[in-house]
Amino acid sequence: MAKKLYVGGISYSSNDDSLRDHFSQAGNVVSATIIMDRMTGRSKGFGFVEMSTDEEAAAAIDMLNGKELDGRQLSISEARPMTERPPRREGNGGGYGNNRGGNDRGGSRW
Repeated sequence: MAKKLYVGGISYSSNDDSLRDHFSQAGNVVSATIIMDRMTGRSKGFGFVEMSTDEEAAAAIDMLNGKELDGRQLSISEARPMTERPPRREGNGGGYGNNRGGNDRGGSRW
């Protein structure tokens, strides 16, 4: 059964193929994906690698955790299952309320 690994500390210059190649040292890589920011199209600096077996996943952690890829030290662990999150708020909320540049009390400056 395949085992998914979390990979942190990925260089912004790395891509899915370089990640796959790096992890292939430890065994058969089912998938390798670097998570990208939707707005900028730039890497978020982490990703996921799925290895064919639990043994290959353990070998990848032992062999590659703390090692460098493209000048950055990788942090590798078993991926945790995704948990359900509350839906995001629509719009550009940000929690700032109606303070439109007034003083700290939220009133008018005039």
